[in-house]
Amino acid sequence: MDSPRTEGLHLEQSDTASGLTFAIARHARDGATAGQIADAVVAMWQQIDAALSPVIGGGGMAALYARSLDRVESVYPWLHVAVEGDRQTMELAPLRAAIAAQSRRSAAAAGCSTLQTFNALLESMIGPSLCESFLSPLWARPSPDAPKQGSPP
Repeated sequence: MDSPRTEGLHLEQSDTASGLTFAIARHARDGATAGQIADAVVAMWQQIDAALSPVIGGGGMAALYARSLDRVESVYPWLHVAVEGDRQTMELAPLRAAIAAQSRRSAAAAGCSTLQTFNALLESMIGPSLCESFLSPLWARPSPDAPKQGSPP
């Protein structure tokens, strides 16, 4: 099976991309609503922003975010509203609203696609190894809505 393509960008399902999208896919599989999926997508973007902004700056992160959404817009045209206006900051509320307004399946597919596209863009800039070193800690953390595994000592 071929990897999906978005506007000429080859999206390979790397380990990093798989890690980024695992929580979203899990939510969809477990019957989450589109709103819950949107919350998971936004939470992942917030974690990515927190990890990368100190390195590439807020403007650099906002540019990569906007470019990622631009790349998937041909498949999910309703994502256009998520990057309208000021592209110097990463506004996640419009992304959350756009995803939450979709069917559960479309919400999950679009959310995963934006994260996979971001991963592919970042890997093309800094290489897979460095990309993984920045992003792999994000999926090693439990998601905020994951059930607690006992109490801390």
